[in-house]
Amino acid sequence: MSKKFEIEKVVALEATPEQVWRAIATPEGQAAWSPDPYASQEGMQVESQEPARLAVRTPEAENGAFHAFEYLIEASDGGTTTLRFVHSGYLGDDWDADFDYGELTGYGWDMYLHTLAQYCAHFADRPAAFVVAEGPAASATDGAWAILEQALGVDGPVEIGQHLTLHPDGLPKLDGVVDYIQPGFNFIGLRTANGLYRFHDNSVMGMPIAIGHYIYEDIDRERTEQAWKDWLDRIFA
Repeated sequence: MSKKFEIEKVVALEATPEQVWRAIATPEGQAAWSPDPYASQEGMQVESQEPARLAVRTPEAENGAFHAFEYLIEASDGGTTTLRFVHSGYLGDDWDADFDYGELTGYGWDMYLHTLAQYCAHFADRPAAFVVAEGPAASATDGAWAILEQALGVDGPVEIGQHLTLHPDGLPKLDGVVDYIQPGFNFIGLRTANGLYRFHDNSVMGMPIAIGHYIYEDIDRERTEQAWKDWLDRIFA
C-alpha cells in the first residue's frame, strides 16, 4: 500500500459554527467526542481561523512520518453546520503494515465524527469526562466479544435505534438507545441520558477489547476508569 494517505469525511451537525468550533478547538470540547482528547499539543503546527478553519500538523518523525488534520466549518440552513474533515499524512519510510491504514482509520473517524454529531445534537456545550479502559490479553481473541455481550446482558445482534439496557456487574445499569454500530466489526455504541458509551472489539488488530465512554456529568474520571478496568478483568479472568 502507499505510505501516503488521505481520509476525507463530511458530516452535518445540529449546532452553530461557534459550537462546532468549541468542540474541535478547545480541550473541553475535544474531551466530549475525540479519540485522544488529553494528548499534548506540544510541537504541533496549528493554523487557526475561528470559527471557519482549524489545521493541525504533527512534527515529522525521524522516519519521515507525520499526520495532518484539517477541519473546515461552514454554516448551513436551519441553524446547522457542515464540517469537512481531512486526515492526511505519510506513514514513514519503514512502514510495512499488512492492512490498509487509510481504510481502517477511516472506519474509526466515521465513529468519532458520529460521536461529535451526537454530542452536538444531545449534549452540546456540556463538559465531559472521557473514560477509557482496556481488557486483559485474554480479550484479544476471536471469542472474547461473546463473553463481553453475555456480561452486558446482550442477547443477539443489536440495531440502530434499538432500546437497550446493559447490566455490567458492579457498575451502574446503562439504559439507552443504540446510536452506532460498525458493520463487519464487533462494536456497540449506546446513548443514555448522561453519556455516549462505546464498546470496541479490537481482536482484528490483535489487541484487547476496550471501552471509551463520554460521560456528560460530574464524575471522578480516574475512579470510574478503574471500575471499568476491574470489570473487564473480572469477566475475562
